[in-house]
Amino acid sequence: MSDDVKDAGLVAMISSILGGSKRADSVSPPPLDDVPPTAPSNGFEAIAPPPIPEATPTKDEDAPVSAKPVEQPARILRTPDGKQLLPAEAIAELVLGELRKLEDFPATGASVTVYGYRHWNAMITFAPFSTTFQNATRFRQAMPDLVFKLRRFVELQI
Repeated sequence: MSDDVKDAGLVAMISSILGGSKRADSVSPPPLDDVPPTAPSNGFEAIAPPPIPEATPTKDEDAPVSAKPVEQPARILRTPDGKQLLPAEAIAELVLGELRKLEDFPATGASVTVYGYRHWNAMITFAPFSTTFQNATRFRQAMPDLVFKLRRFVELQI
């Protein structure tokens, strides 16, 4: 079904609800040239973007002497038993990354919350219409095993 047919059906439904006797075929928007602007122009259209300078190849001699050295990545904190100490957001991303490997896991609309302290846990929630009830149940049943495996390698940083 094309968008025009959907739009015409929608207009017909709205006009029938509002009590209009017009048919959807006779309704057409005014030409864009006849429509006045909805907001005053601030002159933004008249300004041309600045030209982009062309990149020139640089030599090692051209580099500034006071260039900052590349910072080393942050040191990974570990517990005495060798587990990584990570904040709750990082653990939630790990859990979500593992869940995304499952078949039919939604690309959007799922969020993981990590809570607790020594024995941290994770909870998954789904936005409405992001997945089916059966799939959500299947993903929730996979969570305890996934959390159990991750607890062996990761500890929650407070």
